[in-house]
Amino acid sequence: MDAPLAAWPWDNLGMFKYVLYGPLVGKALYSWVYEDKRIEYWCLHILIISVLRGLIHILWNSFSNMLFLNRARQINQRGVDFKQIDNEWNWDNFILLQAAIASMGYYIFPCSESLPRWNTKGFIALQILHVAVSEPLYYVLHRHFHRNKYLFTHYHSLHHSSPVPQIPTAGHATLLEHIVLSVIVAIPILGSSIIGYGSISLIYGYILMFDFLRCLGHCNVEIIPHRWFETFPFLRYLLYTPTYHSLHHTEKDSNFCLFMPLFDALGNTLNSKSWEDHKKITSASGEHVRVPDFVFLAHVVDVTASMHPPFVLRSVASLPYSPKLFMLPFWPLAFSAMFALWAWSKTFLINFYWLRGRLHQTWAVPRYGFQYFLPFAQTGINKQIEDAILRADRLGVKVLSLAALNKNESLNGGGTLFVDKHPNLKVRVVHGNTCTAAVILNELPKDVKEVFLTGATSKLGRAIALYLCRKRVRVLMLTLSTERFQKIQKEAPIDCQNYLVQVTKYQAAQHCKTWIVGKWITPREQNWAPQGTHFHQFVVPPILHFRRDCTYGDLAAMRLPDDVEGLGFCEYTMDRGVAHACHAGGVVHLLEGWTHHEVGAIDVDKIDLVWEAALKHGFKPVSSLRNRQISS
Repeated sequence: MDAPLAAWPWDNLGMFKYVLYGPLVGKALYSWVYEDKRIEYWCLHILIISVLRGLIHILWNSFSNMLFLNRARQINQRGVDFKQIDNEWNWDNFILLQAAIASMGYYIFPCSESLPRWNTKGFIALQILHVAVSEPLYYVLHRHFHRNKYLFTHYHSLHHSSPVPQIPTAGHATLLEHIVLSVIVAIPILGSSIIGYGSISLIYGYILMFDFLRCLGHCNVEIIPHRWFETFPFLRYLLYTPTYHSLHHTEKDSNFCLFMPLFDALGNTLNSKSWEDHKKITSASGEHVRVPDFVFLAHVVDVTASMHPPFVLRSVASLPYSPKLFMLPFWPLAFSAMFALWAWSKTFLINFYWLRGRLHQTWAVPRYGFQYFLPFAQTGINKQIEDAILRADRLGVKVLSLAALNKNESLNGGGTLFVDKHPNLKVRVVHGNTCTAAVILNELPKDVKEVFLTGATSKLGRAIALYLCRKRVRVLMLTLSTERFQKIQKEAPIDCQNYLVQVTKYQAAQHCKTWIVGKWITPREQNWAPQGTHFHQFVVPPILHFRRDCTYGDLAAMRLPDDVEGLGFCEYTMDRGVAHACHAGGVVHLLEGWTHHEVGAIDVDKIDLVWEAALKHGFKPVSSLRNRQISS
């Protein structure tokens, strides 16, 4: 990147690079206000084309990440990791560059003024120039970029640094490469205009089709049926396929063409596997697709969070979820999608990653958080979960872990409903709450003597209370149900039962600085906590950080092992590489090869066992309290 014309001149501007479009906007506005109400159309056209080009790439990227539609037709199935996403973050630099070049071209070439909207002869001239000049010129230059060691090392290697071809990969290249590509694009447009056949529709059509075909080659999804080439054999030399260009990225010594394999055939650089691999992918009907070993069955949290999956915006999905202002205009569309999912959708694939040669997938039940609390919707939700479990069982999935509300006690008894109904399941159904309890308990200071616990009669609350009382920690259990409290108390060893204390009001804990929150508490209720209290929590959504004189823990989570591969998606509000504890618990279940279902009540005796197994396999605790203790 130290070579001339390798780095982009606005690399250090970050998001402020879009200010460089300002002169075009300013010129259009100035002309409209001061020049007889006449808009400077060339500025407007450049801006519109720039927006349309970005939209084409975004829509293609969305399609290529719709794994529920095209997983069976993916060419490279390694998965896109955070490193590749970050490297390709500024994929749209070329659009800004070519907008600047187009602005200069307007002043340099007078023929660009007063172009008609349409000229049929121009499209004929454009096709001739593209085939006769742009295609062979690109082929020669592209091959030279590969075979010249200096050019490849200092310029073209950046484009090939992405392990998996993606739509942003098409724009991920050095400045010099995109200057060359700009010349390739400009030749048919300028040539047609110079001979008097140019038109506005020609410029729009050629540039947008050029981008469309570039995206096609980098989408990593084979969408061109092989029967087209069987019916029209010569077509294979006129249009490349995603498989064809993917071979160029993996082997690098063949398939150099722009869009027409004819020039690879003429130059003897056509990869012999191009048509064989293409036929294999399009004819196999998903037979080459690896069956997942592990499935994390999640659900949609709310309408805003539904815009966080990779098939909406890959860059947004690679960051922990938080509401984004620029996504607000799309909220009505997301709201409408909620009803469509409710009416027609079944459980679908969201993302995947690899861990020690095993494929891990996240499936989503097409239901939103609030729907789980609608009495008339619960039967349908359980049917969705049951169908997902049975599908996983048919496929040969080894472990399926239930996330969040999919294992709600009042909904299906923490998964017990499905295990009891289908006693011969081969897939192991896991709620992962044993790991969640282990994470919460290991966040507590080792010298803690007393804790205040809300949500004490829940599945997690019960396990935490029983575990702590066995450790001779006094547990103030906030519960109004004496019957439920006594039931939990009876489960404790006789000599430990006095460590469980029922309280019915928050002021009973105004001296306790360790709060474990399993039930939403208001700012007013938080006020009962003394100064310096730390709030550990296993409540979704997390409680508000209201007290500045107190500290708040994160939701129970663990960092995935360092050897995870192909992970480029943040799990809700979790940081990169971090999974909810119930997710981690399911993975540990798989790695340990345990053959039991983990449903229903948490086995307190297994909390330490699961924790030690998680640490053994490379999972790491990520609680903010532990991080503060380490830093101090």
